[in-house]
Amino acid sequence: IQISDNWPGYSLDLFTYPQHYYGDLEYVLIPHGIIVDRTERLAKDIMQDIGDNDIVVLCVLKGGYKFCADLVEHIKNLSRNSERFISMKVDFVRLKSYHNDQSMQDMQMIGGDDLSKLTGKLPSKFLLFGLLCVLFTAFSLFCKDIVGTGRTMKVLLNNIEKYKPKMIKVASLLVKRTSRPDGYRPDYYGFEIPNLFVVGYALDYNEHFRDLNHICVINDHGKAKYRV
Repeated sequence: IQISDNWPGYSLDLFTYPQHYYGDLEYVLIPHGIIVDRTERLAKDIMQDIGDNDIVVLCVLKGGYKFCADLVEHIKNLSRNSERFISMKVDFVRLKSYHNDQSMQDMQMIGGDDLSKLTGKLPSKFLLFGLLCVLFTAFSLFCKDIVGTGRTMKVLLNNIEKYKPKMIKVASLLVKRTSRPDGYRPDYYGFEIPNLFVVGYALDYNEHFRDLNHICVINDHGKAKYRV
C-alpha cells in the first residue's frame, strides 16, 4: 500500500488517543485498524511461502515488538485453522539508531546472544520485517518497525549473515520513500510512506508515543516537548 506525499492524513478528532499527547501530533497517518488488517495480510503471504517449515522469530526491539507480536499471532491463528502446524520460537535483539528525530551514524546491536544456533541450520528463507522481527531454522523471519535509508538493515544483515543462513528475505511494516538511489527495499512490506518522522504502534520519540495505537506524524511542539 503506497501513501502519497500529498496525503493529508486523518484528523485527530476522528480517533481516540492518549490525552497526554494532545497538542503533540499533526495527524493520523495510518489508523490502528488498517495496520491490523494489513499485518494479517502479510501473515497470509508469509504462510504461503513457509510451506511445512518451522519458524524462529528474531524481534528487533523496541519499536518492533507490537508488529512482531501481532504478526506472530496472525500466523499462529492461520496455522490453527489449517491442516499445517507451524512451530514458532522467538528471540530478541535491540538497536538504537535515533537521537531525537535524527538518525545516528553508529549503531550497536544488543542481545541475540544465541544466534550461533543458526550455524548449520541452512534455513530455506530468512525474512526481515520493518517493525522488526526475524525467523530462523527451516524458514527464517526478521521483523523491524520501519525501513528508511537501509543502514539499520545492513547492520543487522551483516550480523546475521556470518551464521550462514541459506537464504535471506526481508519484510517491513513501513518503508520510507527517500531520494537515495541505493535505498534498501524489503521483499515484503505493509506500507510505503513519505519521508516523515512517525510515532505510535511502538514507534517512539525518545521513548514516548509507544502507547499510541495509531501511526501518527509528530508536530514541532511534540518534538520540543520530548527532546533530550
